[in-house]
Amino acid sequence: MPRLLIAASGTGGHLFPALAVAEALPSAWNVRWLGVPDRLETQLVPERYGLITVQAGGLQGRGLRKLVQLIQLIAASGRVRKVLRKQKIHAVFTTGGYIAAPAILAACWCGIPVVLHESNAIPGRVTRLLGRFCQVVAIGLPAAAERIPGCKAVVTGTPVRSVFLSPQPLPKWVPDGVGPLLVVIGGSQGAVGLNRMVRGVLPNLLEAGARVVHLTGNNDPETGQLQHPNLIEKAFSDEIPGLIQHAELVISRAGAGSISELAVCNTPAILVPFPQAADHHQDANAACAAELGAAVIIHQHDLEHRALGDALDRLLGPRLRSEDHASNPLMAMKQGMRKLAVCDAEQRLVTLLKQLN
Repeated sequence: MPRLLIAASGTGGHLFPALAVAEALPSAWNVRWLGVPDRLETQLVPERYGLITVQAGGLQGRGLRKLVQLIQLIAASGRVRKVLRKQKIHAVFTTGGYIAAPAILAACWCGIPVVLHESNAIPGRVTRLLGRFCQVVAIGLPAAAERIPGCKAVVTGTPVRSVFLSPQPLPKWVPDGVGPLLVVIGGSQGAVGLNRMVRGVLPNLLEAGARVVHLTGNNDPETGQLQHPNLIEKAFSDEIPGLIQHAELVISRAGAGSISELAVCNTPAILVPFPQAADHHQDANAACAAELGAAVIIHQHDLEHRALGDALDRLLGPRLRSEDHASNPLMAMKQGMRKLAVCDAEQRLVTLLKQLN
């Protein structure tokens, strides 16, 4: 019976692809999960997989702080080494993040093979530094391969939750009507700036007949200030798959997971990269979609800037004005999303893991 340790921690971008892979594994596999205390995995993992936590952090500091972090990394690697031996682990799968570094180092220490998944077009620090110590670096976007020399890179795509791969109903609370549906997903990071930019262009769209669902995130002080029968604002929704599948257009940040979800749903997007994303990786992710004609990139800007309003008029205007269906630019964007989509990413990763044994 293969014994696999999955090291994934922190954000949904690390956890959800790892969960999709875990669910796709043969039932005979014994899975243990390595995480960090007080992170999202403590809520999502324990009911399905045995969760083991160790303290781990990044190497973002300088001088004395970086030295302290390096000592902590070595200590964490030693603790993970004990876990690997005690659990008799045969292979490690990690999706990056803080927990990935000690997991990879400990696995190398023990001679255990590692598959590392990198979802972004610009690989993270762990991938750049430690990818060469892994048997395979699986990448979500082909553009990442040229940025990790010395690694065996295999394009697998980024796994999405299975619910995105089957038809979902449109939530009943979405505004009624025949106008095009625009879904805005603010995201947990930097939502306020994106939300403010979007609200500056919504009044004209709403009056023209568009229906809008705006998922604002939890920390937006301006929620509720804009009122209209065609507008629904919610901090969060667990019905995002249905919203994306039925939307004519989505405005979203450019995280790799979000783009993968949009792609498998064939839903055109306006991507607004998070300006403070590490190494500007969201700009690179968005560029991969835009190159295929699947998305339009709009950089976050002041309310007086017209870029977002002009893009929305160009993309939704034909539907709002009941113009000829053939002239609708969203149809070509759907084709671009189909080219970008990888609907079996988790199975490709399972195949790589099987090849380790």
